[in-house]
Amino acid sequence: MAQSSTTAIVLAADALARDTAPAAASRDSDPNFVTALARGLELLRCFRTGETMLGNQDFVRRTGFPKATVSRLAGTLVQLGYLRYDDSLGKYALDAGVLALGYAYLSASGVVALARPHMLSFAQTHGVSVSLGKRDRLEVVYLESIRNDAGSMLGLGVGSRLSLMSSSMGRAYLSALAPPRQEKLLQELAEAFPEQWKAQEPALRAALAEAERRGYAASFRDWHPAIHACAVPFRPIGEKEVHMLSCSASYGAVDEATFHETLAPALRALAARLAG
Repeated sequence: MAQSSTTAIVLAADALARDTAPAAASRDSDPNFVTALARGLELLRCFRTGETMLGNQDFVRRTGFPKATVSRLAGTLVQLGYLRYDDSLGKYALDAGVLALGYAYLSASGVVALARPHMLSFAQTHGVSVSLGKRDRLEVVYLESIRNDAGSMLGLGVGSRLSLMSSSMGRAYLSALAPPRQEKLLQELAEAFPEQWKAQEPALRAALAEAERRGYAASFRDWHPAIHACAVPFRPIGEKEVHMLSCSASYGAVDEATFHETLAPALRALAARLAG
């Protein structure tokens, strides 16, 4: 399935920067941690799906770095071919160096290559969209997405980011964690997104309890008012990290009962095949 340049670039920025933010104590004691490199990667992470241009103030606001530091980092990334600068707008865009890394990441992913034909078959059989994702910090990022939306036109694709709290993928990931790890991550979410946490904590905890009981997570119009979805966590063959498979459709096209009775069992069976 061909991917757009924008989504591949966004995914590349995520791939470049992933795991560059260990705990502060680890940074201070790790002789292999290069702060300048980490800051440059954090600048690339500032680009979000659908955004094409960012200015220095955007970088400052999203990273907390001083303006002078941002200017030096951005200038270096321009010279290296990871950013390009538009003089007329005074803003930066991701450049071809990041795009090349994004496509290299996608083409080298054995999980994506293994899952894609199964996902396509599932989408065609059931008339829903199917996505593969994994956690990235406090969000979920799509690694692959087969769109067959059964009425929805959201247009999410590779590189799209979802909430750990309200999306079915995020809930599936959280449900797969051992209780101490799960509670630690929930606390991180509460601190990072206090307003969202206050509004969504009861629904999230209820959804996690249900996911642990059923073996899959659901999000019925919680993440988006037009979307029903369910997701399952699994560890692909040869991988240490938990991945998630989800299927979704417009709430007007596929009802909750169909997700519980048909789609979730089929998705669990697919995940079991991919996990070997």
